[in-house]
Amino acid sequence: MASIFSYEGKRVAIVGCFSGMGEACARALVDLGAEVHGADIKPSPVDLASFTQVDLKDWSSIDQAVGGIGGEIDALFNCAGLPQTFPAADVVAVNFLGIRHWTEQWLPRVKRGGAIATISSLAGMAYLTKLEMLKPVIAIADRVAFLDWVAGNPGLVGDGYSFSKELLNTWTCLQAVELAPRGIRINATMPSPTQTPMMAAFEQVAGQVVLDTFTAPTGRRSTADEQGNAMVLLNSDAASFVSGVCLPVDGGFFGGVTTGAIDMQALLARATASAAV
Repeated sequence: MASIFSYEGKRVAIVGCFSGMGEACARALVDLGAEVHGADIKPSPVDLASFTQVDLKDWSSIDQAVGGIGGEIDALFNCAGLPQTFPAADVVAVNFLGIRHWTEQWLPRVKRGGAIATISSLAGMAYLTKLEMLKPVIAIADRVAFLDWVAGNPGLVGDGYSFSKELLNTWTCLQAVELAPRGIRINATMPSPTQTPMMAAFEQVAGQVVLDTFTAPTGRRSTADEQGNAMVLLNSDAASFVSGVCLPVDGGFFGGVTTGAIDMQALLARATASAAV
């Protein structure tokens, strides 16, 4: 009997497999028997079935990448993203617009019973409190019109990172309803601080002390493998009736904050005071 966690005989595509969580995810998929077709702006070190260079800011690049890989897939893994050290418009263009367009180009090629998983972030965990603002923005299909809205609303967009992840989470929930009649599942993960090469950029913006606030209650950062494995689980047959979930992969942080067992404001106040000393 085949394992429900196996990817033997499955063909998958993954964007963002150069390093960090995406690289870990790609390695796990190869180990589990998948035929893995990767894409990223930089070449992946993983032994993939194919690799295609893609720039998620450029929709023509996305179209060419999907067309070049071609064929049908059983699962799609969206692991690419920019930190807030980049301009806000670029962050939103990659983290939401690019991921959405990449996914939309693959949708006609996702088999019935297939699945999509996207790496979001705990930075987007407040999305349910902002649906009235986020849903009309998601409804803007045109790229130029979308980026015009972003440029015209700097107070809502901020540095682009949290905003892009709130968009991703909301879009994931909406797409779950749209795709269910086609037998396609879609989910997202919300990682806590994870020890990857991108962490240096987050530390540059927020500082290590403040970032480590979000490692409660475990007191440690997660590993790339722990985050990659969660993606593999969500797109596996083991999660065959799981869709529309934005899964915290954070050692209990989200649950603690949601129930009040963790006082995030108090933790941030202490971290800010400590950083100022």
